[in-house]
Amino acid sequence: MHLKSNLGAKINPVMSRIAQQIKFATIAGLVLFSSSASMALNSKEQQLVDAVGRVYGERAAKRVTTWRTEMARFKSLSEKQKLTQVNRFFNQLNFVNDDRLWGKNDYWATPLEFLGSNAGDCEDFTIAKYFSLLELGVSDKKLRLVYVKAITLNQFHMVLAYYSTPSAEPVILDNINPEIKTASSRRDLLPIYSFNGRNLWLMKSKNGQLAGKSSRLSLWNDLRAREKSLKLNKPIVNFDE
Repeated sequence: MHLKSNLGAKINPVMSRIAQQIKFATIAGLVLFSSSASMALNSKEQQLVDAVGRVYGERAAKRVTTWRTEMARFKSLSEKQKLTQVNRFFNQLNFVNDDRLWGKNDYWATPLEFLGSNAGDCEDFTIAKYFSLLELGVSDKKLRLVYVKAITLNQFHMVLAYYSTPSAEPVILDNINPEIKTASSRRDLLPIYSFNGRNLWLMKSKNGQLAGKSSRLSLWNDLRAREKSLKLNKPIVNFDE
């Protein structure tokens, strides 16, 4: 495993079936109430909706509208409730491996690319949850994107960990298991490394051993550059058809 290259083997069709089974609703359901709320978007949010619509189409634009509407609703919630709602929202999308969706072994999509594509793999679910929680006021110090081995499936995987305090046991937000559980209860996951917007840790101990800056991860750097420039890549498969 190389920190600057691919994360490794992607999740097999078994995981895909599991991900489908744990959906809380279909993506069609996401767009049912979006049109009535579109007038509430500010100019920056409307810019995002318009950009996604140009690249991915009208249904994708409605998903982004719904995301922005829900984010406004989540702002007044407690931090614990924010975790629950953000986890639930993104777990509605389709799980698809990168080789099928993007035609490459590994691709980390921005939240807009994820919503626009109507699909993504474990990294995309985790990244979208991470950025959404940051926007909702959850400190970056409380969040880590964790690269793990899913032992039962014998596959590499990514989840989001939330630490209520620096010494607290984290809870895990996951697209395989929709229930938010403590890390110790997820014996099916073996942590390998974790990172947030600033640092990178090797998970050799409970809280990890600091291994430098997260900028060591080339896929993370590429993602952040696309996010800042609002560059939207289009997948090779259209899941809105």
